[in-house]
Amino acid sequence: MRIGITCYPTHGGSGVVATELGKHLAENGHEVAFISYSTPHRLNNIPDGVTFHEVQNMEYPLLKEFPYTLALASKMAEVARMKKLQVLHVHYAIPFASAAILARQIVPDLNLKVITTLHGTDVTLVGNDSSFKDVTRLAIEQSDYVTAVSSFLKEQTYSEFRVCKDIEVIHNFIDPKPYCVDSANEHTKEYRGSPFTLMHISNFRAVKRIPDVLKIFKLVSYSVDARLVLVGDGPDCGIASAMASEMGLSDKVFFTGIVDEVSSVLKDADILLLPSEVESFGLVALEAMAAGVPVVASDVGGLPEVISHGESGFLAPLADVNKMAEYVLHILKDGRGYNKFSDAAKRIACDRFHYNSIVAQYEELYRRAIKL
Repeated sequence: MRIGITCYPTHGGSGVVATELGKHLAENGHEVAFISYSTPHRLNNIPDGVTFHEVQNMEYPLLKEFPYTLALASKMAEVARMKKLQVLHVHYAIPFASAAILARQIVPDLNLKVITTLHGTDVTLVGNDSSFKDVTRLAIEQSDYVTAVSSFLKEQTYSEFRVCKDIEVIHNFIDPKPYCVDSANEHTKEYRGSPFTLMHISNFRAVKRIPDVLKIFKLVSYSVDARLVLVGDGPDCGIASAMASEMGLSDKVFFTGIVDEVSSVLKDADILLLPSEVESFGLVALEAMAAGVPVVASDVGGLPEVISHGESGFLAPLADVNKMAEYVLHILKDGRGYNKFSDAAKRIACDRFHYNSIVAQYEELYRRAIKL
C-alpha cells in the first residue's frame, strides 16, 4: 500500500507513534511518505521505503501569519499525485485532518482516503477551543475512518463533540528492542537497592503536575535514600527547579533536558512517577514498562488501560501525593517484590502493546478504507 503520514515532528507522543508506525509499515513492504514542516525527530535516518516531503514556509505582506493548513493541503495533494498515494493518515485533528480533507478534494481522481488518529490534546484542548470546535467536528465527521489511542479518548470525543462518526480504538504501541536490558531479552531490571532513582519524563506543562512529582519524591526520601531525575523541558521546568531549592532537595534532583531516546535514561530508573491531571494514553508509562520500570501514576484518563494496578505499578487518586509515595515505597521495599513488578511491567508492555499486533490493526484499517 502507499500511505502518506502527517504528524508534528516534535518529541510529543503523537509524533513518536506516527513516525514509528511509518517505519514499521515500510519494514512490512509498504511505501510511506511523511509530509510535515520538518523531519520528525525519530526519522533522522530515513529507511528504505520512506520519503520525507517538506512543507515550505513563505512570507507575504498581506498575510498576518503563514497559512500552514492551506500549504499543507497543497503539499499533501502534490505528494499524493507524485506517489500515487492511497491513504492519508493524519495524527492530530487540528490542523491536519482539515488539511487532508481539502487535499482529497484537490485530487478527486485518486480516490484518496483520509484516516484521522486522535491523540488527546488535539481534541480535548486545541480542537475543543471555540475557535476550532466546529472545524474539528467537521474534520472528524468527514474523515473516512477515525481512530483514538484509548477508550477514554473515544468516549471523551463523543461527549465533547457529539459526533456520529464511528471511532475505533487502536492503542499506542512499543518496540521492545531498544528497552532490553540484555541482548537476549530474557530478563528485566534487577533490584539494585538504594540509592533509588525516581524519574519523571514529560513536556513540563501544568497538566503534568510537576509540583506533585517533587512532593512525592520528598515524602519518599524521608524513608529511603533516593534521587529524582527530571527528563524533558517546558513551561514548568523553572518552577520545578525553584521548588527543589525551596524544599532543600537541590542536591538530589537532577535535570537532563530533552532526551531523544528515552530508553537511554529509563535503564537507570527504578520507578516512573506520572501524577498527571489527565493522560489520553500515557505513552511514557508504556515506554517505562517496556524497560521493566514500574509506574506510579494518577488514576485518570487512559492510564488504567496501560497500567495494571498492583501488577505493573499503581494508580492513585488525582493529587493524592501521600498515597503515591506509599505505593512507591511498597514497590521498593524488597528485591523480590520489586522484580515481580518489573517482570510484570515488561510482560504486559510486550504482550498487549507490541508493535506487531498494533501495526497489523492499522494495516487492516487501511485495506478497509481503500476498498470503500
